[in-house]
Amino acid sequence: MSSYEDRLKALREELASRRLAGFVIPLTDEHMSEYVGEYAQRLSWLTGFQGSAGAAAVLSEEAAIFTDGRYTIQVREQVDGKHWEYVGVPATSIAEWLAEHTDNGARIGYDPWLHTRQWVKSAEKALAEKGAELVAVDTNPIDAVWPDKPLPSDAKLIVHDDSYAGKSSAQKRQEMADEMADANIDAAVLAALDSIAWTLNVRGADVDHTPVALAYAIVHKDATADLYVDPDKMNDDVLRHLGNGVRVHERSAFRGSLAGLKGKKVIADPERAVSAIFQALDDAGATIMPQTEPAVLPKAIKNAAELQGSRDSHERDGAALVRFLHWLSLEAPKGGVTEMSAAKRLQEFRSENALLRDLSFDTISGAGPHAALPHYRVTEESSIPLEMDQIYLVDSGGQYPDGTTDVTRTIIVGTPTDEMRDRFTRVLKGHIALATAIFPQGTRGSQLDSFARMHLWQAGLDYGHGTGHGVGAYLGVHEGPQRISAANYPGSGWDEPLHAGMILSNEPGYYKAGEYGIRIENLVAIEEREIEGGEATMLGFETLTFAPIDHKLIDTSLLTQAERDWVDGYHADVIARIGPQLDDATAAWLGEVCAPLD
Repeated sequence: MSSYEDRLKALREELASRRLAGFVIPLTDEHMSEYVGEYAQRLSWLTGFQGSAGAAAVLSEEAAIFTDGRYTIQVREQVDGKHWEYVGVPATSIAEWLAEHTDNGARIGYDPWLHTRQWVKSAEKALAEKGAELVAVDTNPIDAVWPDKPLPSDAKLIVHDDSYAGKSSAQKRQEMADEMADANIDAAVLAALDSIAWTLNVRGADVDHTPVALAYAIVHKDATADLYVDPDKMNDDVLRHLGNGVRVHERSAFRGSLAGLKGKKVIADPERAVSAIFQALDDAGATIMPQTEPAVLPKAIKNAAELQGSRDSHERDGAALVRFLHWLSLEAPKGGVTEMSAAKRLQEFRSENALLRDLSFDTISGAGPHAALPHYRVTEESSIPLEMDQIYLVDSGGQYPDGTTDVTRTIIVGTPTDEMRDRFTRVLKGHIALATAIFPQGTRGSQLDSFARMHLWQAGLDYGHGTGHGVGAYLGVHEGPQRISAANYPGSGWDEPLHAGMILSNEPGYYKAGEYGIRIENLVAIEEREIEGGEATMLGFETLTFAPIDHKLIDTSLLTQAERDWVDGYHADVIARIGPQLDDATAAWLGEVCAPLD
């Protein structure tokens, strides 16, 4: 099937054969993952959309693709508007659109392994008001019309050494078991792939850029666990590592095993466990405890070994980025460097380090107008050259056995305009305000978000994404429950207070559509701060990322003396930490670009 039009037609024929008037296609997998394996890229196969967040709904005569403001331009470039209506979320939800476009008596299908229970309830309610019905399918109809659908990855699991993890799997399971026993809970379902990897101290290669394996797990109050994974993915090293406390089963046995929890009190996470898991537990007669998986918070609060690993990995990663920025300073003004060639060259610099396991996400390499797309993904078709007097934004990271990195730098090739310097400096001031913030224990990220925006607000400006996301320890580059965002979710897993040990990004930005974009991103770790004479337990941020900030884009007249001192101090740290890893020419260049501000 060569065209997306043919694929849409084939899906409609399949739906008709199942007596379905429509079907919903989310971009996720059976674990509610943000990034998914090729086998689960149903939305991309059907529509051509290459973004990392979105969904679609197909009816017999209409179809819509749902994306947020990050992908307004990208979705129109990649998805044919003749066949698809572009719908913005959260202004319009999938359930609302379906209710508006379906007829009385219509049967709308959904895959219960790809949606949360809450989504199912809201969609059922919206459709019921129109006399329509939401119907769970036994098998996904897209899989039936996708002739060359990739198989799930068969990559082997690997042991994540305790020296990196800081705690053994047995210790982690015991701590979970103690908490469950205190709450009179019998078991916890782990559906999130990073929860399983962290709990069992294993890693995998089943999802691009995220070192996890396709599996499910159930942890019991006696500290034992059941792991459900393709047996071909196991080896003797992993089996020895897991020991007698972890029973290994076929992944396909997971659904049936839930029936064995009859009469038990079982944790199932409403945000991470799909509707099908809740339904199976209900059918089994288990008492469901709808709460966050017990791995989520301890995974987010890094121990001493994980924090040190993050520091070490950032210093290695920073050296690769500095080598790239030096190369770029020489080559970009000559012409001939493109977004794609720059991204490939940066990956080559990272790959010179034998500890690199993967990138932590597809590099965002955006020149000029593409830099104004916060989640731009360069392709051979979209790649444009870096031109003089134009901004270039590069957001990238690496996966190392001791840490995960994520860093954004905004570079001017040539000479910036006064407006570019003003906007960049306001973003920098916001970055510094957050980096130097002191706040009491119990503070939530939503309370800090305005620190990063206030200097943009003073000029009538803002940006449309969150300011900070959590980052894992050789795990997901996006990790909950910590975040710094204007959005507030009272009572949800995203409402978690910030704790010492959590790692977050600090990444304010500014984007002028069609012209340029700016973002300055470092990763930071939360640490306790001693305040002389203070009475409350206070927290602050330790900066983990070290790479130069482009002096040419800074309007020093907008900086306070304290902000100038921060920039100079930060650059002195960059020289001290990164300089010794560089050749003489690159080290000399680094000394120049990290010199004190004029």
